[in-house]
Amino acid sequence: MITVDDLTVAIENSIDSEMKLEHEEAFDLAQHVLNFFGYSNRIIDNVLEPEDRDAFYMLEDSGVLTTEREEITLYDGREWRIHYWLFKNEKIQDLINNIKPVQEEVVEETDLYKELPREAWIKHVEEDEE
Repeated sequence: MITVDDLTVAIENSIDSEMKLEHEEAFDLAQHVLNFFGYSNRIIDNVLEPEDRDAFYMLEDSGVLTTEREEITLYDGREWRIHYWLFKNEKIQDLINNIKPVQEEVVEETDLYKELPREAWIKHVEEDEE
């Protein structure tokens, strides 16, 4: 069972440093999301308003939530799709323990230029200008 505090920590650790959420904002989001789930492990997408769905998509992008779909054949033969939201429990536990995936080292463009020798910056004039 995921608690509000656990989900708050997972949300804080899943958000990029550029989009840093304050603890109170992460707590409010965790509480809001858990209110939809209650004691269930999945919820139907139809219960969400567009603003709520946006928050769910953000949490899906950060790895906290995932979706699944079920197709049911109606009495008249038509297919009906039901979309669900689920917690990614393993990912949430990793985020709670602050285990982040190994990321490739990003070399800043400015670092590339620092390694060039001073001579590389001198403009060379061709000798064939005669």
